[in-house]
Amino acid sequence: MISGNKIHFTSLGCARNLVDTEVMIGILLKSGYEAVNECEKADYLVINTCGFLEASREEALDVIYELDQVKKKGAKLIVCGCMVQKHKDLLVDEFPDIFAFLGSGDVDKILEVIESENASSVITSAKSYIEMGEVPRIRTTPKHYAFVKIAEGCKKRCAFCIIPNIKGALQSKTTEQVLQEINILLKDGVFEIILIAQDLGDFGKDRKEKDGLTDLLKEILKIEKPFWLRLLYLYPDEITDELIQVMKSDARICPYLDMPIQHINDRILKRMHRKTSAEQIKGILQTLRTEIPNVVIRTSLMVGFPGETEEEFNELVEFVKEAKLNNIGIFTYSKEKESYSASYADQLDEDTKVRRKEILAKVQQEVVFENNKKYLGQKLSVIVEGYHEESEYLMVGRFVGQAPDIDGRIILNDTMAVTEFSKLYEVEVTDVMEYDLLGRVLAPVELKSDTLQLV
Repeated sequence: MISGNKIHFTSLGCARNLVDTEVMIGILLKSGYEAVNECEKADYLVINTCGFLEASREEALDVIYELDQVKKKGAKLIVCGCMVQKHKDLLVDEFPDIFAFLGSGDVDKILEVIESENASSVITSAKSYIEMGEVPRIRTTPKHYAFVKIAEGCKKRCAFCIIPNIKGALQSKTTEQVLQEINILLKDGVFEIILIAQDLGDFGKDRKEKDGLTDLLKEILKIEKPFWLRLLYLYPDEITDELIQVMKSDARICPYLDMPIQHINDRILKRMHRKTSAEQIKGILQTLRTEIPNVVIRTSLMVGFPGETEEEFNELVEFVKEAKLNNIGIFTYSKEKESYSASYADQLDEDTKVRRKEILAKVQQEVVFENNKKYLGQKLSVIVEGYHEESEYLMVGRFVGQAPDIDGRIILNDTMAVTEFSKLYEVEVTDVMEYDLLGRVLAPVELKSDTLQLV
């Protein structure tokens, strides 16, 4: 019997980090440890950090401080992930009583660190970790959806980004490994498979595969079961005509893309070392909407990049008004010392960055509200996920155009037809609430084994 075996996990940053955290949970639970939600009860507190931006590092420091304050006497802090790989000295200075560190590429060594008798570190040269199916993983997401990380690292060199420095070179799973993982998840009752990578479009390029992603999708679609397949993080230069045709070919692929654009001004895009021009971006959007009329497009935009003029920012604002994108994550430029753009002399002041972010966010809020009006009166297939966090009289769900945690939801106020969570129901949209929709549940959606068309 292991003495003091309770562990509390905190996962910060992106879904790729969450998958790494789930792998660590699986390793420790298989070895006899117990995961607990209450950090005050834990013997070990594991924090998987993100070190991508200054804001993410500040969040990690805040979380570590909070857990350090509430942990029980004798409990040990273990800090993992990207921030350890790049900023261990900062963590040691701020929190000298951290028991152990684990590098971002050393996820599978969590048991070794936990069971070391003295403070220790395992930080190898491996910058990222990709589980290949032989390591246990305990999912922390609701039972109906799961993230499948198909690749790690990045082969692009955007001027503002240090992901290649943190996560290293691109490394992809094999198609067989991805299929095996998806089949296991479907057998376990997962309905929504969410493919993630730094850029899905680069899948297989480390093996010199030209059409790795489209070939992978074709293989996944050979699985004769009903499910949703969602694509996150697909750069515009990777969206080919063939990929669009694959998306059109099967309703199980959600008509949804998270397509990071970053900007629309050609000069800024060139300074960012992006591979697409404004004309190409607009052309891709037009093609997507022509070929997949109900497509939902999410993107990320950056304001305050070095040298961005007021005129260039206004061009971005006008683009947001005209393009009517469904969802946008807006970021202010963060000067990362290892990035190429850190050397640019024309850095902007923080007040300008914040002002521009606020202006763009207000414009986007108005666009989203107008976009959502088109759903009024429509009947959508919706996964009902549970009760609303503020009222037991309301429930919440998502349709294919809403990814978990990052997009809006459908708030349900007439739920008599709901008999079970994590199932599909037909919902009529009755109102719009800024980023969310309001609806009433009509009836369950019956999925027959020989029926793959879900929406």
